[in-house]
Amino acid sequence: MPLRRILSILSLGAFGAALVAACLPWSVSTPRLKGIVARDFVRAYGLALTAEGPTDVTLLPLPRLGFRNVTLASGGRDGPVLAQGGTLSLQLNLLALLTGRLDVNTLTLDGAAVHLPAGDGDSRWAEPIRLLQARLAADGAAHPRRISLSRATVTGFDPRDGSPQTARDLDLTLSWPLWSAQAELSGSFQWSAMPTRFTLSGLRVVDLLDGGVTPFALSATWSAGTLTAEGNGLARADGLTLTGLGQFETRSLPETLAWAGGTVALSPFVGAFGLSGSFEVDGRRLLLPNVRVSFGDNQLEGAGSIVFGPDRPAVQATLAAETLNLAPALADVLRTAGITSVPEGAPDWRTRPLALGPYTGGDLDLRISAGAARFGPVLAEDLAASVLVRAGNIEASLGRATLAGGTLKGRLVLAAVPGNPAATDARLQGAFDRLDLAAVPADLRPEPWILGAAQGQFQAEASGADLQAFLGQLDGQATLAIDGGTLVGFDLTEAALRHRTPVRQVGRTAFDRAVLGLRFRDGVGEITEGTMEGVLMAASLRGTVSLPDRRCDTLAEITARGGQPEGAKRAPMRFRIAGPFGGLDVQSLTRETEPDLRGGAMVPPNGPRSPAAGWALPAGARAYAP
Repeated sequence: MPLRRILSILSLGAFGAALVAACLPWSVSTPRLKGIVARDFVRAYGLALTAEGPTDVTLLPLPRLGFRNVTLASGGRDGPVLAQGGTLSLQLNLLALLTGRLDVNTLTLDGAAVHLPAGDGDSRWAEPIRLLQARLAADGAAHPRRISLSRATVTGFDPRDGSPQTARDLDLTLSWPLWSAQAELSGSFQWSAMPTRFTLSGLRVVDLLDGGVTPFALSATWSAGTLTAEGNGLARADGLTLTGLGQFETRSLPETLAWAGGTVALSPFVGAFGLSGSFEVDGRRLLLPNVRVSFGDNQLEGAGSIVFGPDRPAVQATLAAETLNLAPALADVLRTAGITSVPEGAPDWRTRPLALGPYTGGDLDLRISAGAARFGPVLAEDLAASVLVRAGNIEASLGRATLAGGTLKGRLVLAAVPGNPAATDARLQGAFDRLDLAAVPADLRPEPWILGAAQGQFQAEASGADLQAFLGQLDGQATLAIDGGTLVGFDLTEAALRHRTPVRQVGRTAFDRAVLGLRFRDGVGEITEGTMEGVLMAASLRGTVSLPDRRCDTLAEITARGGQPEGAKRAPMRFRIAGPFGGLDVQSLTRETEPDLRGGAMVPPNGPRSPAAGWALPAGARAYAP
């Protein structure tokens, strides 16, 4: 083989070997190279760089330097640490390197621990940010076009309460192309053991650092929900100012709050939840001038605000809806109170704790109006209600509602007992007027056994750590009056005239007025007043009702007013109505067997049944009444 060809092959081989060697990292132990990079970092960004071990050098395709076990401190080596551990990789600008300048094009930090400010007085990042801002403002100044963090652990503090916070497995990329004035920030991390991904695009970094307005587009996803927002914003010394449009959705509000480390009043009652509309952020205050709120199948519109205070958030909102289905939320309330049935083997519902702590984690001032609102089988119209929550206190008011042609009003106040947060004081009061009993949903009663226009009022107060204690300490009173009514299924007039037990499902009894009054003391209600007055008969009832034992023991009397020979006087018919709720028995009595019962005259709470039949509430009613 000619010598010239041999030399050509050897030259080509040597060139290929040199090219391969230039593409592979080489370890260099000289400290001079570290010193050059460290001086440039201090001059350009105020960062003191130290590294252990040799430096990795790669020449092709682009010059790259790699440092192991690095430490970045603010100002000098003795300054506060910004990042520690891991590997720092610098990709250099080839043209700048040929002219003798060190120009970092891409910076990658892998496996490091990054320390954000640990409190309001921690200014470790102030000087590096100031130098970066000055460098960006200078014409022609070079800066990294891509900064990446991978497998990083970031520590900082929660600005709401100052508690330390940690994000793990952080992958973060800031991309700022040479041909664009806008940057994009994207990444993922583990927060509260939940993976999270986010993207922030459209940022004009120069304007942001200079205190100017920059557009932005944000999207974030986590296992329980999503967040999107776009608009304009600026950074100030006291926080961010943002305006734009956004949308927040979560399949479970409690799960999302647990992930974010926050809380909202009454959140345990809410499952799927969403917000969408315009927003304004000013420091710790979020204004929602035009917002749509969704929970379950409900859609409400209105306005509101959220203030992220140091201790607890404060939410204020005024919302309206054409229709509102509160059955799911009501079911949660009733399960908490133990009114609905529980699976076999589950703890007794009467001993479930009723502490307010889980429901008063934030302040709430909510006002709701709806054209129609459904509570299970109950459909109310023209609803206006409000809920006020403060630390250890819940106040719910029903300003007005129309049900079965009548109007309802009510107020419930719950307050934690001072010195005993596990116990709760409760006060309830309400009134209703012109309630057409014929229009009351059939699911709430076995059958339309009594008709008429009803009016009444009630008030009660109790204290305890569970429902059993509530019922055992309940004090209050209730009254009910029915005008121009009809008792369906019994002809009490015929029974009184012929002096025989009324037969079930036979006839009806018209009456002019019926009155019912109860006074409760320690959970036992005594019948204090009541009569059923008709043209040909009068009926009354006396006795007691025990809420803790869920039993009643009463005596009913029926007296004829006409249809008898002149001068004749017949003794009234007497019936004992007693037993557990849902299984009342009716027994005919003679004067000799009359029990010794307290209380005055009163209309029976339900029509008599034969002793074998009993008296049971329908399945539909058991979910809404004790």
